[in-house]
Amino acid sequence: MDILDLRTFLEVARGKRITAAGIELNTVASNVTTRIRKLEEEIGLALFERHSRGMMLTEAGERLLPYAENLIVMLREAKEAARDDGAIRGALKIGSMETTAAVRLPALLARFHRDCPDVKFTLVTGPTAHLVDEVLARRLDGAFVAGPINHPELDVVLAFTEELVLVTAPSIATLEALRHSASDGLTALMFRIGCSYRQRLEHVLAGIGLPAFNRMELGTLDGLLGCVAAGMGVTLLPRAVIAGSHYADSLRIHALPRDISEVATLLAIRRDKRVGAALRNFLVLCRS
Repeated sequence: MDILDLRTFLEVARGKRITAAGIELNTVASNVTTRIRKLEEEIGLALFERHSRGMMLTEAGERLLPYAENLIVMLREAKEAARDDGAIRGALKIGSMETTAAVRLPALLARFHRDCPDVKFTLVTGPTAHLVDEVLARRLDGAFVAGPINHPELDVVLAFTEELVLVTAPSIATLEALRHSASDGLTALMFRIGCSYRQRLEHVLAGIGLPAFNRMELGTLDGLLGCVAAGMGVTLLPRAVIAGSHYADSLRIHALPRDISEVATLLAIRRDKRVGAALRNFLVLCRS
């Protein structure tokens, strides 16, 4: 198999359209189509189903996908290994929960950029479950996720310890007042499925006698805090996030028992991941 054919296959699988893959590969759509047909002819099976919504993987395409991803990553790492003469350069792609990215990472990333200016650094945000999947799939070099994480293919480093707090509008003075106000209906504001704080919020509300509530998903931290401040509902976030927010004066924090509130933020990395100079220096900063 030609490595360019496999890379083309991957881009079509990710973007689900020939034109999107062409843009990513900096080539015309006809070249993308030609490479996909060539790969399908070599394998002897269709890899995509073509319809008005784009390109969807067939069962054969689904089986090929993880091998193609691994081969592309191994090729990239082979080049990095050959070029690794101890100089700190190259690319580093790290994932993070949005709360961690907003509060904990700016100072760390500033130090990393100062110490390693020749590294092309990319930060991707998302919920814990998605970030773990991306690390396992080798699409991220590592990710800051909420613990605990226990996976045989991952190593974790303790990066931060957070205190989670229940966050409401200022008019909710106590948890008892929250229970009383919930008689008119309670809305839990949260990030999308896969966010570990979402799961803890549901557990906290059930624990204080509020097992029934509406759920509203928001895509950004700022949007989440703004909606809480406006009285739309409640959420669960690290105390440090609230302290550093411009909404701080429009929110009320409710402390929770330590066994519920304390959560570790971990940097998760594949156990078989090659640790080059850039990642090695990033780990040193995380541990310091």
